[in-house]
Amino acid sequence: MEIYNEQVRDLLNKEFPKGGLVIRQHPTSGHFYPQGLHIVPVGTYNDIERRITEGTENRTIAATNMNATSSRAHTVVTIYFDQIIKNDRGETKKASVINLVDLAGSERSSSTGATGDRLKEGTNINKSLSTLGNVIAALAEISSGTKRKLVVPYRESVLTKLLQNALGGNSKTVMIAALSPTDTSYDETLSTLRFADRVKRIRNTVVVNENPIEKLIRELKEENERLKLLIDSGKYNLQLDILPGMTNQDIEAMKKNTEQEILSQIQTNQQMLQSSKTSWDLK
Repeated sequence: MEIYNEQVRDLLNKEFPKGGLVIRQHPTSGHFYPQGLHIVPVGTYNDIERRITEGTENRTIAATNMNATSSRAHTVVTIYFDQIIKNDRGETKKASVINLVDLAGSERSSSTGATGDRLKEGTNINKSLSTLGNVIAALAEISSGTKRKLVVPYRESVLTKLLQNALGGNSKTVMIAALSPTDTSYDETLSTLRFADRVKRIRNTVVVNENPIEKLIRELKEENERLKLLIDSGKYNLQLDILPGMTNQDIEAMKKNTEQEILSQIQTNQQMLQSSKTSWDLK
């Protein structure tokens, strides 16, 4: 997809709806997403490359004084990965998302010679990049601990709405800053370097995206294996709190009670495991 003049266009669909795709907020995760965006299944790298080429051909570009094929929009390629891990304990499914984002460069109308539609495009590009800069500045302050309750202005542009999770959520984020080697681009180069310096100060906390039910099933299986091993090895005897003056009969009774408690826990876990599997199958 591309973000053109604060509107989202589906690059895998040549029929652009007037006003672009509607941006919705997920009721559970709180993430923003473009409603109706075309999603296609892919199985190999060649499939991904073919789709990216298809989308690239539909990008909005135009000539300016600075670039004969200047990108007039931000481009986002989103790849959804579903990983299924099978082992003796069963099957575990993990989900991840990769966002490849090509930001349009900031522009000065005096340098690009932009007028009319090109000027409007440049203004919207600069607006979204300015908002992105404000978001990154706020996240950098939060990460440094100077302002924990600072409001991050994600909602002020379409770009920052769609990048919310990548910037301040459960994500690993890498940014590549592109610089021009010409001395006439000194101000833009300095601005880009300052921007990159703020980005590197953001600290995200990343956790594995594992389905809660599948995680519970896995943890119950692991605990039952540990408890069964504890009984088979007899190591639970080492955990008994044997007091002075206790007879062998008392100790044996304590061992039997402890073993019964472990077996009862295994049975309870097994019941929870069966219930969780039923819930997952119904889902």
